[in-house]
Amino acid sequence: MTEAEFDALRAFLKTRSGLALSPDKRYLVESRLSSVCTRFKIDSLSHLVREIRAGRSIALEKATIEAMTTNETFFFRDKAPFDLFQDVLLPKYLKERASTRRLRIWCAAASTGQEPYSLAMLLKEAAPRMPGWHIEIVASDISTEVLEKAKAGFYNQFEVQRGLPIRLLVKYFTQVGDQWQIAPEIRAMVDYRYLNLIEDFNRLGQFDIVYCRNVLIYFDPNLKADVLRRIANVMVPDGSLLLGASETVLGVTDALTLDPAHRGLYSKNGASAAPKMFAVGGR
Repeated sequence: MTEAEFDALRAFLKTRSGLALSPDKRYLVESRLSSVCTRFKIDSLSHLVREIRAGRSIALEKATIEAMTTNETFFFRDKAPFDLFQDVLLPKYLKERASTRRLRIWCAAASTGQEPYSLAMLLKEAAPRMPGWHIEIVASDISTEVLEKAKAGFYNQFEVQRGLPIRLLVKYFTQVGDQWQIAPEIRAMVDYRYLNLIEDFNRLGQFDIVYCRNVLIYFDPNLKADVLRRIANVMVPDGSLLLGASETVLGVTDALTLDPAHRGLYSKNGASAAPKMFAVGGR
């Protein structure tokens, strides 16, 4: 693959997915796209780039984007955002939404589902305090492959050992061969959707809580600002946004404000299609 071909591939990935690859990531492209070449019977990366530029195969384009997407995730990743949900955000919205008893949550770039399922388990644990409440958890990702894995809810031993308390493993998972499947009632709590963050997502409606963690780091500053502005637009006036530990809105957008008491938590300045609902209390 020549430098010109590599630059063309980088431009394609940025235009179609927002992924901004630096010039020194050539090794990453070569390692991740070798399997795509094998799958599509393409003999070289140069050939792959030519096929993409020719635009003859949507399937090839999609596979290339998905291969370059980072899907690192695990249950209760970084712990603090889930402690914040359980100890701060849930009590806040239980009080502030007492009249409507409705709560909407969006997990953007949800990958293989550990993040939304972690929230679903916390909500299931809180069900005795929430009789009659209707909760919507929408989880989105650009990769249909990881979405299918998330919907199925199967995880290997390594995946369930990463961050998942043994008590919740025993309570909400069933061992199937060498895999563990999360309980049907937990899977039913999450509505998985294909979504490319560089495209319009107003159709998702308004949300009380948005988790968009560890994805903006792959975008350039302009796209990052645009995505954050559009996230703010789908947040209710008193909505909450949680970003990854290394992400911030400071110097990027004035649409959101950092909560001084809680790292990684942001509120909206100036403070549709309906996903499926479930009743947390089983009613």
